[in-house]
Amino acid sequence: MTHLRGVKPPVSRDSNALTKAPAPPKHLSVYARAEWKRIMPGLIERGIITRGDLGGVEDYCRARGLVREIEDALRGSGEIDMKLCRLQDKAMQTARQLAAEYGLSPVSRARVGSAAADDDDEPNPMAIGRNRAHA
Repeated sequence: MTHLRGVKPPVSRDSNALTKAPAPPKHLSVYARAEWKRIMPGLIERGIITRGDLGGVEDYCRARGLVREIEDALRGSGEIDMKLCRLQDKAMQTARQLAAEYGLSPVSRARVGSAAADDDDEPNPMAIGRNRAHA
């Protein structure tokens, strides 16, 4: 099990964020391009992707594409190839790590949401024990 050291900073809107999704790179596999097209609208909408992030997003899509390609190969062969299974596991692990960087997992999406919640000036009725001096 991986230990997450420290608290990760919240993902927030970037002042240099892209406003339009670029086309997927042509050298990506069919599966990787499909992943690019699936995730890019949400990343653009949340304003967290800059031109400098595109390489990392490409790596994420490549890892997800590889997972799917290996799955096809495993199903097509009719037998279990442990080398392919290990490679697929590594690609899934890499994709999960990169997904967390861009708010593509439930926990990292919650971090994005918590940044917006902190901007709220309304008192939080669920904040028990906080701000009692002001009550």
